[in-house]
Amino acid sequence: MRISRIYLPTLREVPAEAEVISHKLMLRAGMIRKVASGIYTWLPLGLRVLRKVERIVREEMNAAGAQEVHLPMVQPAELWEESGRWEKYGPELLRLKDRRDREFCLGPTHEEVITDLVKGEIKSYRDLPLCLYQIQMKFRDEIRPRFGVMRAREFEMKDAYSFDADDPSAERTYHDMYEAYKRIFKRCGLNFQPVEAQTGQIGGAFSHEFMVIADTGEDTIAVCDKCGYAANVELAESRPEDPVGGDEDDKALEKVHTPGTHTVEQVSSFLKISPKRVAKTLIFDTPNGPKAAMVRGDRELNEEKLTACLDVAWAHLAEPMRIEQYTGGPMGFSGPVGINLPVYLDSELDGARNLVVGANEGDHHYINATPGVDFQVKQVADLRLVGEGDPCPRCATAMRVTKGIEVGHIFKLGTQYSEAMGALFLDKEGKEKPLVMGCYGIGTGRTAAAAIEQNNDENGIVWKPQIAPFHVYLMPINVNDEDSMAAADKLEKELEEKGLEVLMDDRDERAGVKFKDADLLGIPLRIVIGSKNLKQGKVEIKGRTEEKPRLADLEKAAALAREFIDAST
Repeated sequence: MRISRIYLPTLREVPAEAEVISHKLMLRAGMIRKVASGIYTWLPLGLRVLRKVERIVREEMNAAGAQEVHLPMVQPAELWEESGRWEKYGPELLRLKDRRDREFCLGPTHEEVITDLVKGEIKSYRDLPLCLYQIQMKFRDEIRPRFGVMRAREFEMKDAYSFDADDPSAERTYHDMYEAYKRIFKRCGLNFQPVEAQTGQIGGAFSHEFMVIADTGEDTIAVCDKCGYAANVELAESRPEDPVGGDEDDKALEKVHTPGTHTVEQVSSFLKISPKRVAKTLIFDTPNGPKAAMVRGDRELNEEKLTACLDVAWAHLAEPMRIEQYTGGPMGFSGPVGINLPVYLDSELDGARNLVVGANEGDHHYINATPGVDFQVKQVADLRLVGEGDPCPRCATAMRVTKGIEVGHIFKLGTQYSEAMGALFLDKEGKEKPLVMGCYGIGTGRTAAAAIEQNNDENGIVWKPQIAPFHVYLMPINVNDEDSMAAADKLEKELEEKGLEVLMDDRDERAGVKFKDADLLGIPLRIVIGSKNLKQGKVEIKGRTEEKPRLADLEKAAALAREFIDAST
């Protein structure tokens, strides 16, 4: 492919709208262009990357026994009402009506459509297991689209759906997909980590996210390098430390004057105690009324865990006016003693004694407050946010906390959709049972962007050969020199005969411009043909991340390029 023949509108300046490096570089490298908020056109260079990700995904899905289908993006409301998600899904579901006033939505996911498809076709356990997948556009009306294709409203996704006769079979399918995902992201050349995760709006018994490790990631994950435990911090657990004061005798509860101490740091400094001795009481509004939740003073409360513990759709920190209404005191001085609210206690405080808590009165705290003695606890649960160095819940090794970009998510759905929508089959005993389902998603465009977030430098993208738009950037310095162009044409054919994809820079541009574009586009190998070296039968070869080029015989350049790409894959 010649640059003169490809639509490749590169940019010199960083677009003002771009926030993260992948968005900046995808715009600058002419991979994408914005149409509307969260909606992008993929240009030829970007589409080549996207198609390579798709090819890897297809090959691994097919190898895992999944079969490709194509489902409609426009879905009737009746299916979503049948599953119970029409109202539950929320404003991200873009609803519309046709000319006959029938309601539809643009599909953010396809559980309803796929379940409706198979429920009339699968009759017997002999038809199982079955796994179907597609690669198609989705639409989720994000409240704040950002980061380019990383969090777009319209995006391409591979979604697969499995159907099994029972839980053991469904878990085998889940494991097969888990392994297929590991192969996919390994083949894409990514440094990734599977982590335990919450099921969210998709639902189900359990799930795993696949995270590309990157400092710019939106998600935070906790990882134990010893035993392999890994989880999104929304779900991550840690082994609780010994309770503060657990070996002490209970002391008498005492209210003390603590002027101007609104924070844990201020309270602990004023009372000359460790922040661990302070217990924070946070007041939440929920659909089931206000609740109080407590964590140790040096900890942060995990709202996702609290929501799961309360078994509610949401739990939001109460506004200052409501806190005073619920507790009788101002924000910053809330405590569990004497309030008429159910108290949920983090497990690290279970067994703690002689704590400092808010007194529900301005500038006052209680000292020597003990759970179960000075206030009652509704439930003890893991409510804390895991932090760097916390002990692993499985082996007690100190965990590390890192950032990641979610590129894949798999779910053990169970029977929630099949039961709701009547997707039943006859088992070996002739009994009617609901299909046991799983679903498995990969953001293909998000995977391409995550690869850039993980692999870039000050000059541009650094593609791994597996998903690079081209393998070789062939650069004749002087396109007006007949010998240089003849050598370039010959070498291009030799490279292609060895299975390499070549982008030849045949522009009549200054060498500096060409070198900058070569680095910006991030193609793994650059071969430069200059008149001086050519007279000696030599060309310059340089890997994208290598500091200096090396001279090579023109006749051996294609073979060396093939070796370089193979070694880099």
